[in-house]
Amino acid sequence: MSDLLRVEDLHTQFHVHGGTLSIMRLLEKNGRITQGHVFFHGQDLVGLPDEQMQEIRGNDISMIFQEPMTALNPVFTVGDQIAEAVRLHQKVDREAGLKRAIEMLRLVGISDPKRRAGQYPHELSGGMRQRVMIAMALSTSPELLIADEPTTALDVTIQAQILKLMRNLKGEFGSAILLITHDLGVVAEMCDSVAVMYAGRIVEQAPTEELFASPKHPYTQGLLASIPRLGKKQERLHVITGSVPNPLAVPPGCAFRPRCPVKAPRSDRDIPGLKPNGSTAEHLVAPQANGALLKVQDLVKFFPIKGGLLQTTVANVRAVDGVSFEIKKGETLGLIGESGSGKSTVARTIMRLIPPTSGEAWLEGRSIFKAKKKELHEMRREVQIIFQDPYGSLNPRMSVGEIVGEGLLVHGVGSAHERDKIVSELLEVVGLRGQYRGRFPHEFSGGQRQRIGIARALALRPKLIIADEPVSALDVSIQSQILNLLEDLQNEFDLTYLFVAHNMAVVEQVSDRIAVMYLGKIVEQAPAEQLLRSPRHPYTKALISVIPIPDPTVRREQTVLSGEIPSPTNPPSGCHFRTRCPIATDYCAEVEPPLREVSKGQFAACHYA
Repeated sequence: MSDLLRVEDLHTQFHVHGGTLSIMRLLEKNGRITQGHVFFHGQDLVGLPDEQMQEIRGNDISMIFQEPMTALNPVFTVGDQIAEAVRLHQKVDREAGLKRAIEMLRLVGISDPKRRAGQYPHELSGGMRQRVMIAMALSTSPELLIADEPTTALDVTIQAQILKLMRNLKGEFGSAILLITHDLGVVAEMCDSVAVMYAGRIVEQAPTEELFASPKHPYTQGLLASIPRLGKKQERLHVITGSVPNPLAVPPGCAFRPRCPVKAPRSDRDIPGLKPNGSTAEHLVAPQANGALLKVQDLVKFFPIKGGLLQTTVANVRAVDGVSFEIKKGETLGLIGESGSGKSTVARTIMRLIPPTSGEAWLEGRSIFKAKKKELHEMRREVQIIFQDPYGSLNPRMSVGEIVGEGLLVHGVGSAHERDKIVSELLEVVGLRGQYRGRFPHEFSGGQRQRIGIARALALRPKLIIADEPVSALDVSIQSQILNLLEDLQNEFDLTYLFVAHNMAVVEQVSDRIAVMYLGKIVEQAPAEQLLRSPRHPYTKALISVIPIPDPTVRREQTVLSGEIPSPTNPPSGCHFRTRCPIATDYCAEVEPPLREVSKGQFAACHYA
């Protein structure tokens, strides 16, 4: 069988993401292909005229970009943007294009797709924007789909739907998928073969089962050892020391040599297998048995929908609808749920970045929502946030050094020299280099920008860190460094974390307790080990069942939820989950189940838990 896509000896210059963008011929002005070929159906794309390339791009080859916020046009509705791709390549009218756009939005799990099609990118959550990009890429049924981190910003239930959709597309239309991801669980589930890249080169390539069973390159071995595994919480995650080299100064010979524990004399050739060199003798520090550092009671946040000539409120988006929890000093509470469940809104409301509709929150007994300007200024030194979208939260006109050091300057910490030293140290501990401090956000990849945001949050050594998807954009080697770093800082400075994420394995690794959210409500809450071992709510059971396992030989029964996530504007009566629940009865539609204790320390909002 002939190759659909064949890449030979490809070299690019001066671009962070040169590999995949070279295939699509989308390199920026400062990037160029200096050597090599990209063959599609035997035709070399490198020398193809722009007009012919445009016919192939988006029709025969489609791409899902990593950052939907920058890839989507902010001045057009998402429906028009999907419809434009359909009209351009399938030669249909506007009405047919919009109809296809709405259908694609439904297929990727967006509730109320007709209304969403009329919205602009900034009106959607990060996960929803990612789904729009996936819908756009799939809308023309391409022969080759290049998926660059297609499920990074998605919760696991929607991820399971998207992966199933991509598998169906592959089977139904004979499409090939080039999947770029840092999630090795997704690789194990989706891929026939795997190529591992480091510093611009493929360092190992093999059939999926063979690579996972017997990785040969030390970098691959380190990656597999760095993964948090569900149900197997480790005292410390394995870490690949050091950081990825600057692409402008890659070391001679083997680029991995400075980080490799095997010091082979001829490191430009095959390297011997990696020997265990880590230690797990350290133990996690138990949370202090004292009062709550943070207490949230009956938190409600509705977003009004305006309409009519007078722009009166015609409906409300019920983003957070009666959430209560507390976190003790030194503890980590993991808050997990799907995109649109309200978990990020909880984080932003606690930070007073948006006002609550009702409810209360206290930090060490002090009211957050009633705090005056001066008191709130002091509180914000004690409470910091790591944002989900680092690109949108980093000032493009400020250098990295200025961004990380801004909080230190605002709160008058140290002299200028001392602040510079702190900034350099912070950049190193999050996997960046000190010399990057003079660069600007647009010069970094998505994962690197996420690390800058983490460094900024750590700068003031706060009591509470609200981490909103802090490692979702990072590869597993850097992810393990950051998770270990967060735990080290917690143990050393008695920090408290509210850890928001959609990856249950990551949440389990860092959390003492886990709260599961669905459509603005907490539906289950329990100690992490207990919740993973014996989930009681049907939604929690489904979440756990669809988590990809980084082992291609292991297959388990999945509960892929049917139907779509209901609109938070008009949630179902009774139990919000009943429309997707496999055990729902008529009673579930009539009576909303309270969050009640179903076993010691475990609470679930289900009539049948």
